[in-house]
Amino acid sequence: MQHPHPHPHRRRRALLPAVTAIAALIAAGLTALSPTTAAAATARQVEALDRGVVSVHTDAGNLVSWRWLGTDPDDVSFNVYRAGTKVNSTPITGATDYFHSGAPAQADYTVRAIVGGVEQADSVHAIQFRTGYKDVPITPPAGGTTPDGVAYTYEANDASVGDLDGDGQLDFVLKWQPTNAKDNSQSGYTGDTILDGIKLDGTRLWRIDLGRNIRSGAHYTQFQVYDYDGDGKAEVATKTADGTVDGTGTVIGSATADYRNSSGYVLSGPEYLTMFNGQTGRAMSTVDYVPARGTVSSWGDSYGNRVDRFLAGTAYLDGARPSLIEARGYYTRTVIAAWDWRNGAFTRRWTFDTNSSTNTGKGYDGQGDHQLSIADVDGDGRDEIVYGSMAVDDNGSGLWTTKNGHGDAMHVGDLDPARPGLEEFKVDEDSSKPSSWMADAKTGEILWSTDPDGDNGRGVAGDIWAGSAGAESWSSHADGVRNPQGTVVASRKPSSTNFLAWWDGDPVRELLDDTHIDKYGPSADTRLLTAADVHSDNGTKATPSLAGDILGDWREEVVWPTTDNTALRIYSTPYETSTKITTLLHDTQYRTALAWQNTAYNQPPHPSFFIGDGMPTAPRPAVYTP
Repeated sequence: MQHPHPHPHRRRRALLPAVTAIAALIAAGLTALSPTTAAAATARQVEALDRGVVSVHTDAGNLVSWRWLGTDPDDVSFNVYRAGTKVNSTPITGATDYFHSGAPAQADYTVRAIVGGVEQADSVHAIQFRTGYKDVPITPPAGGTTPDGVAYTYEANDASVGDLDGDGQLDFVLKWQPTNAKDNSQSGYTGDTILDGIKLDGTRLWRIDLGRNIRSGAHYTQFQVYDYDGDGKAEVATKTADGTVDGTGTVIGSATADYRNSSGYVLSGPEYLTMFNGQTGRAMSTVDYVPARGTVSSWGDSYGNRVDRFLAGTAYLDGARPSLIEARGYYTRTVIAAWDWRNGAFTRRWTFDTNSSTNTGKGYDGQGDHQLSIADVDGDGRDEIVYGSMAVDDNGSGLWTTKNGHGDAMHVGDLDPARPGLEEFKVDEDSSKPSSWMADAKTGEILWSTDPDGDNGRGVAGDIWAGSAGAESWSSHADGVRNPQGTVVASRKPSSTNFLAWWDGDPVRELLDDTHIDKYGPSADTRLLTAADVHSDNGTKATPSLAGDILGDWREEVVWPTTDNTALRIYSTPYETSTKITTLLHDTQYRTALAWQNTAYNQPPHPSFFIGDGMPTAPRPAVYTP
């Protein structure tokens, strides 16, 4: 296990051992007591996952890696077995990986945990990445022709993950987008948006057709995959309309209604929010979408651009169980609705509206981004919604606003481990406001900023270079690479300003752009992976279908569709690591970030704690499983 020495001035976050959390949970009903802080901390509901064992073949052998679960003891160790024969000489107590030298690609591995000196049962068998990747077969929907005679086909687009059937293995929910999908600013008809539920072996559980009255494009369909009711199976929530066909073939509302106008926009007719059963695709409940569109022009224009800018997320608003976040608008008016899904029914928890009397004049209007972030920014154990240049508290009231306006990218995490709490790095496009800035995520206080410079369209923050402490930040319209204090520490910016992934063996993060992964260096980037026969998604955004810790140890997998859209190709790291971190799926800030990653302009997930060069021992989460 790696035990780097943190800088003397860095604080160590309070550790919340999962064993203590679960014991206290059983005794006291969801409340765990942290012995390090002697203060109450609520355990959070997370997925009951299997070990997620993977075997990635290289010329030298196989890298076997697996999950250290949040429900495992702190001192758990492991043995690795190939076809029933143990391959490690002593129990593995460090990072949850093992390199089996000289082994063939088809070697069959399991892992056994050792708890209190007693070896447990075999894990699931390792998923084999025999050529460095694993293909999950998918089948494109049939194409079609729009009313104005334009033919279209389908491309695999954004994906999310959740345990749809309760077997402990994550499954995919994949969005199929027609080749004539549109940005809201573009007129024209589109084909339907399609959602598939897919197991890792390619079994399709269901297909949902959102229908002609849901326009296709990055800003229209934000789907959330999460276990909202705690039954051990993930649900799927998204905006629907008359003509949506669920996974069992049942039509929501009118099957014949067509609200598209001659420009292809849908600016009339009912709008719904539907919760689908993750295992069957059945529409379990449908309610009116909040907020309603009302008068189209009240959102900033009359032709249908700003009225249909939607965002969605998942947040632990009570500190223990997840709630659904649905939002509309960010250029002018913003409305955010929070929903609970319990016992087969929706309940609206609260609605935040910049037009309401409680927020008028406070500068919350026009502050949204093309994505949101969910995090406990004020340290009270409950999640907030960071909505660009503003934040909304767990109770639905405005928390803070910088009044810096709209932008295209933001990052929320422990970007500066030398100061308490979380930070937000953001770029803006208002020519009279800072082009980029970093703020205290608890108060919105601007810690540093760069000069105005028009539309600064791209920006990234993460620890990509061991040569400077904490996260580096850079953007399209600001010079150099900056440290957490805003000082330029390297003049050469990375080759991409796009996405991030933990890929190699150290805790410094790598650059993910289009179909490759690079390691940053102040003089040049080093190519670590070029994916084969795949495509990126979302035009110039060039994002994968999904990137995140979905299998193996804490490092991140990247999922791209193959060029012919017949498979989701998963890449998992072939590099050994000595850093031991609980699966990031059990860090709920990271897990909810995976859930909102598909929202509008996809952004990489950040955990609630710092991962990077010089990091202290990673904290354990206080979690429970249904």
